[in-house]
Amino acid sequence: MNVVKIRDEFKSRVCEQIDLEAEGEGRFLVKTPFRVEDGDHFVITLKREGEHWIISDEASTLMHMSYWMNTKDIESGNRKEIVENSLSAYSVQNREGELVIAVSEDRFGDALFDFVQALTKVADISFLSREVVVSTFMEDFRAFMKSQVPEDRLEFDWTDKRRDPNRRYPVDCRVNSMKRPLFVYALPGDDKVKDATITLLKFENWKVKVQSMAIFQEQELISPKPLARFSDVVGKQFSSLSEETKPRIAEFLKDAMGQSED
Repeated sequence: MNVVKIRDEFKSRVCEQIDLEAEGEGRFLVKTPFRVEDGDHFVITLKREGEHWIISDEASTLMHMSYWMNTKDIESGNRKEIVENSLSAYSVQNREGELVIAVSEDRFGDALFDFVQALTKVADISFLSREVVVSTFMEDFRAFMKSQVPEDRLEFDWTDKRRDPNRRYPVDCRVNSMKRPLFVYALPGDDKVKDATITLLKFENWKVKVQSMAIFQEQELISPKPLARFSDVVGKQFSSLSEETKPRIAEFLKDAMGQSED
């Protein structure tokens, strides 16, 4: 095996930013610039099996995806079909979680090119799944608020028409008919936390007297700095919209709505 020749073939067929690092007899780590959506590099190895060479992900890709979704979701329905079609299109096999491609006729560059394409297609499912999760969270949030607040006291995507005619500072949900209306924010991630912080600070600057409450999708996943800034301006926070927290959220809403308008 000519390592220099294979490295050059990888560079010419895939990209220049590729290197090989020996990790033992008949085994090499393939270093590439390609990453999954959260920033980690793909794990790719070139190794000998019997008389043949294969390229493998060491079962890392599907395992990485399991951090963002239930493994069963990958093994059934549309996601399973997408994974299988992506692998089949590039002649990649799934060996009980390990994704591999055989190097045919010493065409190492072609094998790596196809393997990277397949990994990218499969990893994209994790990003799509997170988008679905966020969408589901917002739907659950709206449904929960509708179940707890009378329709005539509830406004979604509310903005202050007089002070904010361009709708730059929206509130996910406004509960009215109290002395101080309640602003409720549904927060799936860092960006939304930052936006809610800015909005609450703007209303504070306008000297608008309100109550405020936040429901996180998963508070523990919010970065410390945005969370700290938001905590300084929001009134009440709930770490999630789970079955454990829903009764406490409902009780808080009930108490807030019981306040007189006088």
